[in-house]
Amino acid sequence: MASGERRRPTAGRALLSALLLGLWCRAAAERLRYTIAEELGRGSLVGPLARDLGLSPAELPARKLRLASAGKRQLEYFRVSEENGNLYVSERLDREEMCGESVSCSVSFEAVVQNPLNVFHVEVAIQDVNDNSPSFPQDAFQLEISELTSPGARFALGVAEDPDVGSNSLQGYELEENEFFAVELKERQDGSKFAELVLRRALDREREQRLRLVLRAVDGGDPPRSGTAQLCINVTDANDNAPVFAQERYRASLREDAPPGSALLNVSASDADAGTNARITYGFGKMPAKVLQKFVLDPESGTITLQEPLDFEDTRGYSLLVEARDGGGLVAHCDVEVEVLDVNDNAPEVTLTSVSSPVPEDAPVGTVVALLNVNDRDSGENGQVWCELSGESPVSLVSSSGGSYKVVTSVPLDREQAGEHRVTVLARDRGVPSLWSRASLSLEVSDVNDNAPVFSEAAYSAYVWENNAAGALLVRVSARDLDAGANGRVSYWLAGGSAVGACAASSVSVEARSGAVYAQRSFDYEQCRELSVSVRAQDGGAPSRSSTATVRVFVLDRNDNAPRVLWPAAGAGAAGEAGLAPGPAPFEVVPRSAEAGYLVAKVVAVDADAGRNAWLSYELVQAAEPALFRVGLHSGEVRTARAVSERDAAKQRLVAVVKDHGRPALSATATLHVVLAESLQEALPELSERPSGAEAAAELQLGLGLALALLCALFVLSVALAVLARLRGAGPPAVLRCLGAQRFSGAGAAFPADFCEGTLPSSYNLCVAPGRAVADVAWLPPPLPSLPAEELLGGEPCGKRSESSSAGAGEPPDHPDAPQEGCCSNGNALIRHVSSIQA
Repeated sequence: MASGERRRPTAGRALLSALLLGLWCRAAAERLRYTIAEELGRGSLVGPLARDLGLSPAELPARKLRLASAGKRQLEYFRVSEENGNLYVSERLDREEMCGESVSCSVSFEAVVQNPLNVFHVEVAIQDVNDNSPSFPQDAFQLEISELTSPGARFALGVAEDPDVGSNSLQGYELEENEFFAVELKERQDGSKFAELVLRRALDREREQRLRLVLRAVDGGDPPRSGTAQLCINVTDANDNAPVFAQERYRASLREDAPPGSALLNVSASDADAGTNARITYGFGKMPAKVLQKFVLDPESGTITLQEPLDFEDTRGYSLLVEARDGGGLVAHCDVEVEVLDVNDNAPEVTLTSVSSPVPEDAPVGTVVALLNVNDRDSGENGQVWCELSGESPVSLVSSSGGSYKVVTSVPLDREQAGEHRVTVLARDRGVPSLWSRASLSLEVSDVNDNAPVFSEAAYSAYVWENNAAGALLVRVSARDLDAGANGRVSYWLAGGSAVGACAASSVSVEARSGAVYAQRSFDYEQCRELSVSVRAQDGGAPSRSSTATVRVFVLDRNDNAPRVLWPAAGAGAAGEAGLAPGPAPFEVVPRSAEAGYLVAKVVAVDADAGRNAWLSYELVQAAEPALFRVGLHSGEVRTARAVSERDAAKQRLVAVVKDHGRPALSATATLHVVLAESLQEALPELSERPSGAEAAAELQLGLGLALALLCALFVLSVALAVLARLRGAGPPAVLRCLGAQRFSGAGAAFPADFCEGTLPSSYNLCVAPGRAVADVAWLPPPLPSLPAEELLGGEPCGKRSESSSAGAGEPPDHPDAPQEGCCSNGNALIRHVSSIQA
């Protein structure tokens, strides 16, 4: 059990060592180190930086290798070649100026490459060259030594300074050959070497009062360098006791924020002599000037006081040489070691070494957008720094080696939500109290075409009056694209639409920039009532994005069509205007026994417009007997307003006007001829008197010719049928009961197909002969009506007229009280009547 417990810690330590080794190898992979000697000339090669970073010369232009550092001074010493990527010296390197007395001297900076962005730490170590000779603080040293001084007495001569380090620094002292003195090398705790003069033989003032010796300081360079100083020794009279310090070495510590005037410590020495030889004064020995500037020593009390502020980051400790001299000239020495204690008086410094801005909004998560370096000049916990980003931002910090950080994207970017991100980097040390500093980073997001244009409405409706001017503005469509620049610049195009008759998509156009939809031609409501087109909005990105919207154009009706009268059609006047042979106007026969409300005829009209523009009203504007007839305001039916009397003229001419309800209203007129007679035979004389002059003669001749031809044909047919019936011994066939033209045929075509346009207040069937057009019905009725054979032969009547709406427009229904009799008594009577008319 004991052995198992001992093995567990061993395995844990092995695992920890392996982990630390892996972390060290990863950090070392990002750090390059070069070593050069100081005082190299400008342009001297430091090392193949690009090759050591794994970059070929062909990659250098794209990767943009450059140097970056938190301090500008470091970048003045070196430069990197853009051609081969080598690192060269750009300024004379003086190790002593750069690093002072430090044993090691190096310059650190970062090598930054782009595409992708990365940083590598480079350290260049500066090796010392023996370019400085040792030197004493003064050219001559004055010593007064009593002749009673015993051999073996030692006298401190001070420290020679050599800025070089290592073997090139001060190695020893040499004294000119003499019989009294020798020099020995002493080393202090801080590593400084000073000379100590040792008396080998007793002095005899009477024999030799003054000695002049040469003291040489030698370094260890190859070849060695040296510096000299004169020793002027005055032999004085006997003072056989030298002062003695209470301690050979004093130690003291002082905070770097101690104010000037602060007491460091008090040194004390005693002298066994009496009188003036026992009076001791204190002073500093030979020390560098910068040390003498920091402290002051009271010669009487031996109190050391701070004279100037301390800076731990500049000097962490001082070695003071204190002398105690009695009245007889004897001197004693002691060392005072002063330790400077660090205070958290330096806030962290944040330096942005590289920023990649703008960043595309489609950059993947983890893209490096900036590099920064954080440094704190304090030591210990006062110099330990941690960084964070304040506020919400789409980036995060990733720690690198050497106090460097990478700023990388942590979430996908969206320029439409935020085109710029301002990030504050907060660096705070672990001192008490903690100090902090901040740096602002502005990161712009560049646009990517990731948004399609969006219309303000999915469908647009436009209304335009017919007969509009070509180029009239119908509607203006608008689409918005959230992208910027060319990606957000929207253009409009027609993407097709319906094409029904005159409603083709080419009837409209759209302006590419403004989205205004214009009419390319004048619309006609009767031909095109609605048009639907698709408008595409497309941005200027590559590749472009687009969306579509539907535009429906509704044509509004204007009152541009006058009513058109279908019945009664225009007679001779219309035919004359059309260049045709004039024909007789239609007429209606009304029995004189007709009561009020008798249906004379119906005026039928249509209007090609729609809505109120097609609502028709009828009005009687001209009549021989205005009180005899009336017309239905909406039906167009012409009826008797009162009973027909014997005083009323046999011939009546009625003019009705048909008006629509448009603004302004349009109208048309219809003329109707009415004959007041109980029968057709009674109406014939009135009809014969209606024409006058040449028109009457022409009409009469035409009527007579048609009547004679019809009578002859009917007579021959009647005789043939009578003979046939006599031969067969049977009566007349049933077909003869209604022989003749079917004046009111419901099977024949009443109107051409195009007369289905417009709006009719009610449905009426016009009874015309089969195969004849409306024009034939309008102006070619025979002057003499077609009668059945039975009527011509004196048979029984063919039947009563129907008062239904299927009756012909030119034939009024029979009055219920009208007498029932044959159409004519016999054919001979009709022939005689026609002959009398012709005479």
